[in-house]
Amino acid sequence: MPDLTDLNAFLLVARSQGFRQAARESGISSSALSDAVKRLEDDLGVRLFNRTTRSVLMTDAGRLLLERTAPAFAEVASALNEVKSSRGRTSGELRLNVPMSAARLVLPAIVPPFLTSYPEIRLEIITDENFVDIIKSGCDAGIRYDERLEQDMVALPIGPRQQRYALAASPDYLERRGTPQHPQELLSHHCILGRFSGRAIPSWEFECEGEGVVINPKGNLVVQFGGGTDLGIDAAVAGTGLIYLFEDWLRPHFDRGDLVPVMEEWWIRFPGPFLYYSGRRLVPAPLRAFIDFVKQTNKAAANC
Repeated sequence: MPDLTDLNAFLLVARSQGFRQAARESGISSSALSDAVKRLEDDLGVRLFNRTTRSVLMTDAGRLLLERTAPAFAEVASALNEVKSSRGRTSGELRLNVPMSAARLVLPAIVPPFLTSYPEIRLEIITDENFVDIIKSGCDAGIRYDERLEQDMVALPIGPRQQRYALAASPDYLERRGTPQHPQELLSHHCILGRFSGRAIPSWEFECEGEGVVINPKGNLVVQFGGGTDLGIDAAVAGTGLIYLFEDWLRPHFDRGDLVPVMEEWWIRFPGPFLYYSGRRLVPAPLRAFIDFVKQTNKAAANC
């Protein structure tokens, strides 16, 4: 039977996709992690990673081992947290995988009061625009929108229940190029576009009085959602073109006047995000505390 410490080292490297990153996140030296993985490979008689000077890639055997053991280790961690919490105060680690929009627009109103209520919980937020398996990634829960939720997950509303996409441009741009009145007119404008990593640039959707319009605008600037979003906004403020983004993300610029709402009657509404987690495993105490806190927040918001 391989040493569980070596197996845990493998999981750390697999989740971090590299020895150096795993060392930074765990506080264990890269050499110690490398030695542990090597012992595990020797015990199993298979190679778990293909290593080069520039990359560390899991083999098929490594992916199989990760898939089968990550849920079991998550269960062990949950059980240990439950035992710790039986002392009377909830403690332990909670890891959430969230898109940048949630980190920017949803969590600031929740995280500080939650940590004030549970000072012995260590909360880690991992921002990721890609839809990942939260169990395999070592996270306890995630935040996503309805169309990107995985089956067999429990979903709990979190944050505003209605949001809008907002179209905006700087006063200077509108003075130079004119203000569009219909979505089709955007095809003759400069537009700042966004895309998710490895995916096609999404269309822009609008609706007004039952008329729906979907367009594929042109633009000379494309940014990746998440890390590149603020660059896109800064470019819009500088007059580069029109931008179509979460209204709440653009609201401070509307209030300052450096961006102007455009065609507001055409903005579409969509449901707010959800906190999601596996319904097939023991819910660790820190996650249970967070779920209860979100439910209380939702109830308070509904009564306002």
